[in-house]
Amino acid sequence: MGKFSIADENLANVMICRRCKTRNRMTADKCRKCGYRYLRPKRKDKRVKK
Repeated sequence: MGKFSIADENLANVMICRRCKTRNRMTADKCRKCGYRYLRPKRKDKRVKK
């Protein structure tokens, strides 16, 4: 993703709402925007850098 691995970890350490696609804290129980309870973790980039 980026140049710095620490920054990449912080950017990818969020939960995404399945209804409105809003970024939420990892500790969130429900979406901060719409209140939906079903959140998923943000996908990690699995590409190999050359």
